[in-house]
Amino acid sequence: MRGMCAGVLFLEAIVLGLATPVMIQVEDVSPALALVAGLGLAFVALVTSGLLRHSWAYTVGWLVQVGAVALGFLLPIAFFVGGMFAVLWAAAYFLGRKIEADRAANPEFYAR
Repeated sequence: MRGMCAGVLFLEAIVLGLATPVMIQVEDVSPALALVAGLGLAFVALVTSGLLRHSWAYTVGWLVQVGAVALGFLLPIAFFVGGMFAVLWAAAYFLGRKIEADRAANPEFYAR
């Protein structure tokens, strides 16, 4: 689970960082707000991807998803892109939990 969730957050951090200049140039968002919203959220996503060994970091990961969707108020396409990442995060989280539960229930199968 941790690897899949970390991958989603890492790729999301890249996209969020690249959204910052788009907010400034295309949507005329003030540079200060764009830097705080875009790069700030990208930084949180990147740091969180490395902290997923702690259970509380998954809650932060969910908050990053909320922030990415909310970025749509500054950059309308972010509603769609943030929503896609939220779906990817949810899939990685819930499928990862299911795989971990299956591994715990069937250790002899995965020992091969």
